[in-house]
Amino acid sequence: MISVYPNGRSIEKSNNMILNRSSLLLLLVLSLGLSACSIKYSFTGTNINYELVKSFSVENFFNDSGGGPANMEQRFTEALKEYYQRNTQLELIRNNGDLQFSGSIVRYSLSPQAVVSSGDPNLPDRAGQMRLTIAVEVEYINMSNEEENKKQTFTFFQDYDPRSVTLLDVENQLVEDIFETIIQDIFTATVANW
Repeated sequence: MISVYPNGRSIEKSNNMILNRSSLLLLLVLSLGLSACSIKYSFTGTNINYELVKSFSVENFFNDSGGGPANMEQRFTEALKEYYQRNTQLELIRNNGDLQFSGSIVRYSLSPQAVVSSGDPNLPDRAGQMRLTIAVEVEYINMSNEEENKKQTFTFFQDYDPRSVTLLDVENQLVEDIFETIIQDIFTATVANW
């Protein structure tokens, strides 16, 4: 049986409104309760305790490889700083950060990967693929947890076809791509701990 109030509203509608308000109140209480829990999740995959670790510093890396573009070490240093700024909440400081990075580029080498026959016995065979390999040695110091300190070499390579392009044509892009992968590996090894 539906009763009708003088203003034309029925009891059923009034009961539904009370239920909706009760549900909303219950949902609000649950939301507040869950938000008080200390579950932390990061979209970048870091496990940094921002209560203990607030800053990082990067010393200038050196080029000890004897090769590569003239500004390669500066490019690596700046790319490393930018990556950590973009993917963490840490503040970059000049020296003595809670996380500290230093090191050098220890390898810059070109090596043939695939030989292509010239087809002429009087001409030498040529490389069909060349590989540029870069290795960076990194010393990582975590001031809040000495067990995480490490010194590790990260290496990556990119291939190119010397029959269609010269190293000078592709060197900057190859170095950038290699650095991007190495920096992601450093990030994973230091603050993602996968």
